[in-house]
Amino acid sequence: MKYELPKLGFEYNALEPHVSEEQLKIHHTKHHQSYVDAANKAFEKLENARKENSEFDAKSELKNLAFNASGHILHSLFWENLSPKGGEPEGKLKEILEKEFGSIERFKQEFSEAAKSTEGSGWAVLAYDKKSQKPVIMQIEKHSNNHIPEMPLLLVLDVWEHAYYLDYKNARPKFVEAFWNIVNWKIVAERLERAMK
Repeated sequence: MKYELPKLGFEYNALEPHVSEEQLKIHHTKHHQSYVDAANKAFEKLENARKENSEFDAKSELKNLAFNASGHILHSLFWENLSPKGGEPEGKLKEILEKEFGSIERFKQEFSEAAKSTEGSGWAVLAYDKKSQKPVIMQIEKHSNNHIPEMPLLLVLDVWEHAYYLDYKNARPKFVEAFWNIVNWKIVAERLERAMK
């Protein structure tokens, strides 16, 4: 089975004015599609090397696979945690964020700082640590560096320039601020519920 570009749960213009139709369409159909294609090609290359029992550059090929497969997975999570309706966290999600961070505003502040200060290209991520039973904010550089394994991802924010440059130029902080208007808290809460089981 091959990776496929997921369909969005909304129209390309649905996130305006926070994300323009042009920005979203290019991000989804060009950038995300390129990770899907490259990951599938990497899987195919590895499969062929195994069938032919031939040599391959493990370091290069496995790094390429991790980068592109992670890019596809993170983008797939990203589209799901966007919504034209926005809103605020509720229920257990709200409770757990307030317990850990003191308030929703403090959580947003810390997550925003993680997003704004991610070096180069990468992601701000809210994950759930099952061992400590706490939400954890992380920065993932590129698509696969600095991620803590075994922590389910609840909320992801793409801060590669391709996610915002048409709309916000080099003003990443303005994009991060706009993000809070389009978060699908319902899907974040569902991910938390699954992570806590």
